[in-house]
Amino acid sequence: MGNGRGMIRPFQAELDFGVRLADMAWVGVSLWLSCLFQVVPWGNIETVAAIAGGVLFYLCAQATGLYVPHRGHPLRDEVTRIVTTWMGVLTLLLLAAFVTKTSAEFSRRLMISWALVTPMLLGIWRLVLRFALHEARERGYNARTAAIVGVSNIGVRLAERFETSPWMGIDFAGFFDDRSIERLGPNAPTEHVEIQGGFDALVAKARRREVDMVYIALPPRAEPRIHELVRRLADTTVSVYLAYDFGGFDLLRARWSSVGDVPVMGVVENPFHGGDGFAKRIEDIILASLILLLIAGPMAIIAAAVKLTSRGPVFFRQRRYGLNGEEIRVLKFRTMTVCEDGNSVTQAVKNDQRITKLGAILRRTSLDELPQFLNVLSGEMSIVGPRPHAVAHNEQYRSLIQGYMRRHKVKPGITGWAQVNGWRGETDTLEKMEKRVQYDLEYINGWNLGLDLKIIALTAWTMLRDKKAY
Repeated sequence: MGNGRGMIRPFQAELDFGVRLADMAWVGVSLWLSCLFQVVPWGNIETVAAIAGGVLFYLCAQATGLYVPHRGHPLRDEVTRIVTTWMGVLTLLLLAAFVTKTSAEFSRRLMISWALVTPMLLGIWRLVLRFALHEARERGYNARTAAIVGVSNIGVRLAERFETSPWMGIDFAGFFDDRSIERLGPNAPTEHVEIQGGFDALVAKARRREVDMVYIALPPRAEPRIHELVRRLADTTVSVYLAYDFGGFDLLRARWSSVGDVPVMGVVENPFHGGDGFAKRIEDIILASLILLLIAGPMAIIAAAVKLTSRGPVFFRQRRYGLNGEEIRVLKFRTMTVCEDGNSVTQAVKNDQRITKLGAILRRTSLDELPQFLNVLSGEMSIVGPRPHAVAHNEQYRSLIQGYMRRHKVKPGITGWAQVNGWRGETDTLEKMEKRVQYDLEYINGWNLGLDLKIIALTAWTMLRDKKAY
């Protein structure tokens, strides 16, 4: 044990409680600051709102997992949970104001300011807290000691993470294995690896409280040895984790659940569960509503122009696959002289004779997509997600590209990660479609609210500069 090691740890419960109280206090402070900014006098209604907001934040944070230990997790995960929690609080406060018929007593400007200032203050506060704990852990305070059982690829990766990330506050106690280096086999990553001892030595260390965490990195076929080790460690106070290598499955969004009393893990799932799904839907409703208010006038002008410049309907409703592969009707301004929606759909190409003069401008600037914000409000689409392809193209590519239909584990979007990375427009080769699908799956696996906002900003930036849409 290093000097001063763990000096924060005896007060961990008090620290956790203090963080919760601080979060609740910042909710009230942000309302007070908003009153100062908006020159609104503090009254009884603001006091009630501050107290209710703080209490609701605490309760919603429990549901979104904000207070689950985040040691080793990136800051963006914590910020996402803060935003998700605050969106839930705002929704509940608005509902309460509507039910009690007190919404007229609140200043709209004040509420908008409060809605924006609170997550900013909470994010800054959490950043400062992380920095303080980061510095403390690098100096040996609040550190925990971790041992790894089994010399395997995933075990070596864990050890490298411990050694190169001192901010995590994890001291690496070494590898433990009942097998010697010579018995590990030719494929074991034994270079620069030293085994500190067997299971007996590890259990003895755990009983002397010299180890806080044990990561078992043995392969699943070693189940009897794993059970025996876990049984022996149950007589100590160490935390035990299984670090299995699941054969290359992407487990970034894997989710544990159960069927009765049988635990199962989802490796191909919808990433928008619980708080994440709620945050995504609130994001869509708020942004789509604001955008529709801003573009209502331009949409009316475009609709009139489409009607006056060519024969046919103003809108084109095309069949697309939505969430879970269910069919939806996607709205667009009509840009062609035809409305193809059959079993065979020909993609638009450069200088396509079917495209009207106005349609060419709309497609190049993506203005033909504006009606899809109505699809977002209805819940059929999201603002950000994999772009929906025509049903005919889905049927064509699902048998050619592995994982293609995983795009439909989430709602399709008006814009997406593939589009802002240049994979927009005609996909005249299989390689182009594979690249688009690759970016779509990257988005699904790495989703967070920050990524959505980044994609929206990049879409606005590139919309007028994109030369690939025609």
